[in-house]
This record gives sequence, C-alpha cells and structure tokens, in this order.
Amino acid sequence: MAWLDAHTIFDADAFTAPVIGVAATLGDHDSGLHRHHRGQLLYTRQGCTRITLAQQLCLLPPSRAAWIPPGVSHRAVMQQSVDYRSIYLLPECCNDLPQQVCVIEVSPLLRAVLEPMATAAFDTDWQHGKFAHLLGLCLSEIAEAAQQPMLLPLPRDQRLSALLSTPEQLPPELQVLEQKIGASARTIGRIFQRETGMNYQQWRQQWRLMRAMELLAIGRNLGYCAFELGFASDSAFIAFFKAMTGNTPARWLK
Repeated sequence: MAWLDAHTIFDADAFTAPVIGVAATLGDHDSGLHRHHRGQLLYTRQGCTRITLAQQLCLLPPSRAAWIPPGVSHRAVMQQSVDYRSIYLLPECCNDLPQQVCVIEVSPLLRAVLEPMATAAFDTDWQHGKFAHLLGLCLSEIAEAAQQPMLLPLPRDQRLSALLSTPEQLPPELQVLEQKIGASARTIGRIFQRETGMNYQQWRQQWRLMRAMELLAIGRNLGYCAFELGFASDSAFIAFFKAMTGNTPARWLK
C-alpha cells in the first residue's frame, strides 16, 4: 500500500502484483494529464474530485467511484481536502469490467472491500486466501454497480476551445457565446447536438448541476453556490437542484 502526499511520485505500473492499492488525503492537488497500463478504480471517501478525460468531464462526489479502463488518458483535480482510495488492476483483471470510463455508486459491500485492498502490502498474494476472495468480490461489484450520470461530454469543435479551457467557470448564456465565437445559435445547437447528444442549454444545465454538486461537496454554502452558478437567489438555486435531482441540496448532501 502507498500512503501518498501531494509531493509523492508514484507509478502503479512499476509493480508486478495484480493489484496495487493507494490511500491518500490530498488538498488542492492536480495529477496532470497521464495514463497507465493498469485499470484504475478511484473512490472518493470525502471531498470531491474532478476528472478530465479526452472528451468528457467527470465528477466524483463522496460515495462515488470512477472506473478508468487501462490506457485512458485522464487528469484528476482535487480541491481542498479529498480523502480517497484507489486500486490499480492489471489489464487481465479487467476483461469483464466496463470498457468505457464510468462513475458508479459504491455499495456498502464494495466500500468494505476497497479498504483492505487499498491498504494491502504490495507483495500481497492475490491468488489465494482472503485477498483472492476480496478481489473476486471487488470485480463483481464493479461490473454490477449502477452507473451514475456524472459524466459530461465535451464538444470537440475548435471554436469552443476557450469555453472548455476553464472547466470551473460558468459557461456563458447562448447569446453571449454566439458573440464570442462568431457562430449563430443554430450552428452552436448543431455542434452540441452532434458532439454531446444535447443542445447547448441542456449541456449548460448539466454543467451547472455537476458544478453545484462539486461546490456543495467541498463545503460551499447555498449563497455561494447560487452566485457562482448564476442564480438570482438561493431559492432559485434550490428549485433548480431539486428539479434536476429530485432532492434539495441539503438532502443530497446527507
């Protein structure tokens, strides 16, 4: 097991064991864009992690885990204090797991299994005894876990590169975006529908929801969230959040 701090250089691919576990509490950490030979399950126990992929933005609030298949380039950004567990699996362990990046709900069983796996010694025998059973349970739970709508597809059109360069900044209203990139609302709509499966307004609303969850998870209050996300009042923000999730921000946090 590696207990990491913000300055530790760690390469899971440098080891030969089928499973390599990591435990860490990091604040304001940016992994930089990277990839590894192994598949990775990244579980946020406390705090919130934003993962940027080639054409997707992934949010990882508490009790969720991201499954990142082998070889996928990604960048993890952690704000304030994030307590997480991560396990890296050799490709041959990943054959029955999702072939695309996904965010899953972490069941009580998977949560219980991940702790001893993430803290296991690097020379652990994963072929026999307790740890073989833990690995089998873990793979089964990942494969059967309910996937969560925490992935936001990103458009590839070069005219929108400035929009995507600051993923924490509120995307502008459609009329403002038209002026910024010199394209009509109809053209922008076609780009987003083709490349994300949503029109611009739907995409912007999904962005606002994910950013709201991120801000709430790191302890921002309702007033801050409402202002940051462009709402006229706390009550307008609460109504938006409840319409999108079925829960108020307070209930969602619980």
